[in-house]
Amino acid sequence: MLSTDFVPGAPNWLDLGVPDADAAVTYYSAVFGWQYRPAGPEGGYGSFVQDGRNVAGVGPLTEEGASAAWTLYFHTPDADASAKTVEQAGGSVRVEPGDVFDFGRMGQFTDPAGADFAVWQPTGSKGVEVAGAPGSLAWVELFTTDAAMAKAFYRTVFDWQCTDVPMDPGLTYTVLTPAGRGEEHAHGGLTELSPQNVAEGARPEWHPYFEVADCDASHAKAVEAGGAALVPPTDVEGIGRLAILADPWGAPFAVIKSVAPGAS
Repeated sequence: MLSTDFVPGAPNWLDLGVPDADAAVTYYSAVFGWQYRPAGPEGGYGSFVQDGRNVAGVGPLTEEGASAAWTLYFHTPDADASAKTVEQAGGSVRVEPGDVFDFGRMGQFTDPAGADFAVWQPTGSKGVEVAGAPGSLAWVELFTTDAAMAKAFYRTVFDWQCTDVPMDPGLTYTVLTPAGRGEEHAHGGLTELSPQNVAEGARPEWHPYFEVADCDASHAKAVEAGGAALVPPTDVEGIGRLAILADPWGAPFAVIKSVAPGAS
């Protein structure tokens, strides 16, 4: 599971782009008990905070026609080099790498199947200040229309180790681990969308999983506050109990009560 011992390729930040940031703060505070910390006196972008520590960012949508979504950022020692590698591997650059004050340097990209993601090159801010503990990011997951392509692309960009795990008949789940790290440092997974999923409107995208103390209770809070249930609370042997939801603006996320959550 995740920790804040960030290494290249590990998730180190995430933020929510949403039409109504103030309403989103109200929603996620109800679900996770988060507080809000503005980045500046003029409002706009800010952070979700738990026990005084940053767990994620939130701000208004800035791209014309964009839909509400969580964007996952992965650690890079060189955002500009990552942008070049993304393009060489068949992806595209949505936002050119640039400095964010003295906090770090970021770039936002799209993989060849259409899933958006980003990189964070830290200077003054490593990224999230807690991971793997209740109320914080615990896992990331890619839904894609081409698993083979996705594995090749992200191995090229981040040098991830990709381990295939057979699941139900005809379904393979790929566990993602930073280069040179053991399985206990796995940070996410990827799975291929079925033709039926695509026909029903599913598209390539990354989902964040947030650790919770009680999956059923958190799922109920999320729905009662105006979210939509996509996958009901479900036990996954050796992993934990999880549920997938969409917030009131359609941004998907998941909650999980892990078998053995971290606490960094």
